[in-house]
Amino acid sequence: MSYSPLIQKLIDAFCCLPGVGPKSAQRMAMHLLERQREAGLNLSKVLAEAVEHVGRCSRCRILTEDETCHICLSPQRDDAIICVVENPSDVFAIEHSGEYRGRYFVLLGHLSPIDGIGPEQIGIVDLLDRIASEAVEEVILATSTTVEGEATAFYIAEQLSKQEVTVSRIAHGVPLGGELEFVDGGTIARALTGRLQF
Repeated sequence: MSYSPLIQKLIDAFCCLPGVGPKSAQRMAMHLLERQREAGLNLSKVLAEAVEHVGRCSRCRILTEDETCHICLSPQRDDAIICVVENPSDVFAIEHSGEYRGRYFVLLGHLSPIDGIGPEQIGIVDLLDRIASEAVEEVILATSTTVEGEATAFYIAEQLSKQEVTVSRIAHGVPLGGELEFVDGGTIARALTGRLQF
């Protein structure tokens, strides 16, 4: 069955979301049109407003509608520590833990020479300038454990090796509550390599 052009356009629009295929997009479109028209109107209004007004923090590059985000403006944060992450969603994950009280820098990606993504494209030059101009004592590299994430962390560490700053990497290994028999070999190897004295 083919849908009318506007319904098909709505379904196609939902497909731009990560993890949403044609069937999921169809369910979302039908749900809004059949049962939640008011919610659909509100969604479209808020989405348009967010796309128009949300930009990047001038200091850490997280998503915000202000020139400088609330984390960068907070006097309770430790200016001596910068946590480097790949995406804004990584900041939200770390903030959710409630453990980190330093500042951030969002790379907006990772190094990938095969895709033409070098240090300039992900803001490493800006990061290095910020570290050099501020009283930063420690840089925590919290990039992903993919090959690209590891290469990005290694590159940044190499660039900082001549500066008087401590460079650390977040720990990786067995998840809290995880059972070893269900954990993959690479994760176990990483956990053994990064073990701490008990």
